[in-house]
Amino acid sequence: MQIGYKLAAEAFGPKELMRQAVRAESAGFDFVEMSDHYHPWLDVQGHSPFAWTVLGAIAVQTERIGLATGVTCPTVRYHPAIIAQAAATLALVSDGRFTLGVGSGERLNEHVVAREFPDVRKRQEMLREALEIIRLLWQGGYRSYDGRYLSLSDARVFDLPDELPVIAVAASGPPSARIAAELGDGLFATEPKSEIVERYQAAGGTGPRYAEVPMAWAPDEETAAKAVLETSRWALTGWKVMSELPNPVNFDAASKTVRIEDVVQQFACGPDPARYVEVAQEFVDAGFDHLVMQNAGPDPDGFIDFYQQELEPRFRQLTPS
Repeated sequence: MQIGYKLAAEAFGPKELMRQAVRAESAGFDFVEMSDHYHPWLDVQGHSPFAWTVLGAIAVQTERIGLATGVTCPTVRYHPAIIAQAAATLALVSDGRFTLGVGSGERLNEHVVAREFPDVRKRQEMLREALEIIRLLWQGGYRSYDGRYLSLSDARVFDLPDELPVIAVAASGPPSARIAAELGDGLFATEPKSEIVERYQAAGGTGPRYAEVPMAWAPDEETAAKAVLETSRWALTGWKVMSELPNPVNFDAASKTVRIEDVVQQFACGPDPARYVEVAQEFVDAGFDHLVMQNAGPDPDGFIDFYQQELEPRFRQLTPS
């Protein structure tokens, strides 16, 4: 079991994220994972720095801890040739500690370049082409590609690591699970759905399986749940909403009906380690083996201390029931 720490890029500025990553390494986390957003989910979060700059800075300030994007979209805001180059460079800077998490994207981040944000079927076809381009460029030499949606003209990534980054593909259903198995090296998900893992494995996927575990540490449950309600209630809207709304103001409106009891039902809130184990166990039972601690509580240092003292020994022993 590998345990990761989610760098909440929508909630903190770049230097604070770097500081948290260094603390996460000293606390024993195996990796840090950072979303690649242009906007935060809600204006109240107030941040959204450029992920690749922050991860590069973390790479040179740490020695052991793995780094991952969770996730980047290599189809609209970025061309896959740019991501192929960025990921290869970060793998070199981090001495092979980088995992490239990719997905089909959210309108929240991709519409900003004033290009069409297509329907989910087309987005997944574009993701397939993007991964083919990345794989092609990582073979070395000058490469061209003519796809239905994406093209490449006589491009070469000059700086390639000896060991290429693992590609973990975000999946929420059968089509994306197949893409993860066929063109990725691993799986990435945000819900404890065993059918996603089963589809991935049925399609031949054998790699690491990442999942974000919702939690919020505070000295008491009410304080933790209120913090989620203020800054992270968007997480309860579901993927079909999360992928389609264009701006933080829309997420604010769409999540107005989320209640404290909804938060407590989905998130591990407060100081009781048993509740955190209960929520994490759902993901382990669903087949995930790389758990990302996604803390939405108000005190990141308090959470890291809590993890180190109370959660790590329990989480390391988790096995499927």
